[in-house]
Amino acid sequence: MTDHRFDSRREASLAAAARITDLLANRLKHQPRASLVVSGGTSPLDCFAALRETGLDWERVQVLLSDERWVAPDHVDSNEKLARESLLTGKASEAQLQAIYAEGLSPEERCDELQELLPVLPFSASLIGMGADGHFASLFPDSDNLEFGLAVDSGRLYMPVSTAASPHTRISMTLAGISRSDEIVLLFFGEDKLAVYEQARADTNGFPVSRLLRQKRAPVRVFWAP
Repeated sequence: MTDHRFDSRREASLAAAARITDLLANRLKHQPRASLVVSGGTSPLDCFAALRETGLDWERVQVLLSDERWVAPDHVDSNEKLARESLLTGKASEAQLQAIYAEGLSPEERCDELQELLPVLPFSASLIGMGADGHFASLFPDSDNLEFGLAVDSGRLYMPVSTAASPHTRISMTLAGISRSDEIVLLFFGEDKLAVYEQARADTNGFPVSRLLRQKRAPVRVFWAP
């Protein structure tokens, strides 16, 4: 695990974008396509803005969502909508986005279907955020199937999630999926989340993110600012 701390959120975001760009470029040098996992929320927006202006061959990049609310892609709460409007614009408009929501299917059926739509593995990078409760992606502390989601060797990429933190059913990438990355870029801000992060580093079972930090499959690079 590598820890980078910055004075401003913009600095942290630009540094995270530069690292992700390097990871994608390295994969594209050696194979026809590369893949990137991204999270929703407001934390990655400056990182997205920097990424979409890089000179990567975006036509060869597949973008996947770390999680999604079970809402249509034009819904205000849709992470797909956020990614299309904030990342897949400008130079990155040629990237291919693998959507999670699919009309006419249940979340369980869609998870099974996504399992068959094999992404480009391993992912070049997974850009992941962290909540004040220690969740990442949509692996919340109160979800009934949390242990399955945190099992590195489950073999499943996505699973449905219900949590009191959201009025919507969600689909989350599992730790088994996220850890199939050349590197996990963990980007978060604020003193409250820093305190959670420090506790998660010291406590193996205190928060879901503890398991992300302690898995051995993918290195974790942390970017933080107040």
